[in-house]
Amino acid sequence: MRKIGLLDYIIGNREDPLIEDMFEEELALFAQAKSNTYMKQLALDTCISFLARTIAQSTFNVKDGKTFVKDTLHYKLNVRPNLNQTANTFWEDVVNKLVYENEVLIVPTDTQDLVIAESFTQNKFSLYEDLFSDVTVGDYTFQRTFRQSEVIHLRYRNEKLTKFINGLSDDYADMITALMKAQLRKSQVRAVIKIASRYSQGETGRQKIQSFLNKVYGAIGTKDVALIPEQEGFEYDEKSDGSVGNGQSVDEVTKARNGFFDQVAMLIGIPSVLISGNMADVEKQTKNYIRFTVKPLLKKIEAEFNAKFFTQEEYSRGEHLEVSAVSYYDVIEIASAIDKLMSSGFAKGNEVRRAVGWEDSDDPNLEKHLLTKNYAIMDDNGNIEGGENNAKEN
Repeated sequence: MRKIGLLDYIIGNREDPLIEDMFEEELALFAQAKSNTYMKQLALDTCISFLARTIAQSTFNVKDGKTFVKDTLHYKLNVRPNLNQTANTFWEDVVNKLVYENEVLIVPTDTQDLVIAESFTQNKFSLYEDLFSDVTVGDYTFQRTFRQSEVIHLRYRNEKLTKFINGLSDDYADMITALMKAQLRKSQVRAVIKIASRYSQGETGRQKIQSFLNKVYGAIGTKDVALIPEQEGFEYDEKSDGSVGNGQSVDEVTKARNGFFDQVAMLIGIPSVLISGNMADVEKQTKNYIRFTVKPLLKKIEAEFNAKFFTQEEYSRGEHLEVSAVSYYDVIEIASAIDKLMSSGFAKGNEVRRAVGWEDSDDPNLEKHLLTKNYAIMDDNGNIEGGENNAKEN
């Protein structure tokens, strides 16, 4: 009489199975393609945070005619917009929500705080002001309805980025998933399990044998030393120890990931070299980024605040908000250019200070046009006016 082995005892019958039926569930799991949303989210988070940090470094100046004032609005925009946020955090949240959701609603409260709405309902009208209801901030929902003139409503209007976020092609995701799986296979331990066809073919038998195999695999994968009882009709043969393999390298996965970053950065308007940290021609790329991406967005913010915080009469008198982007200049490097601007009478001292991101000085001389002796007026005949006097003075 044949010796009854452990598997015979577990299974209990000897119908012949098809191997595909036995491991149908496992084959389905192995073949299933997972959507790789991580790379897309990482690229979006990185690029949008980069833009948000840039905007948050801007200076919001309130101007009363020819002078800058530090009133309540200046304090709210530059120091603490509300009880729970600093200006830096506030503007980062504004830009994040603006880019992600293509719009953001800022609500001035009765205490003159500025808070960001997490959700709201907008009722649009053609000939009257739009109305905003169900405005929710944190866990609080306003019971009142706001008119368009009572809130700061910014729209991003980057339809290409919106389509990218909402309908990103799965091609990149599938490619990265395949590369990552190939990389994992390089170090994967592979084994073949041979089971005699005499073992159970019924549903109960297949479940029992699968449970036994799971325990064997668990022991091999988690224990330093795994002991497997040798059974008649059951053979475990390890084919690879992970020391060989020609799968894709990690560099290829990195290149595919960078493809995500390049696409998102391009749609937002950020030079990819700034995201990657490549220092090649970084100064020129930074100038382009500030000029073509940051300043247009700041102009949008500036215009909305001017429309909501200043009447037409006040704006006509010179009362308005001016937003200065973070300076990318090294003042030492452009000292000669600054000297030329001032000594030629082209710009006042305070105008130059604002151009490089500095605050105005109280020195009254910096509100005057200066002209050095090297500059003089020529008459129609090409003669320098007052040339003799200039010669004597020099």
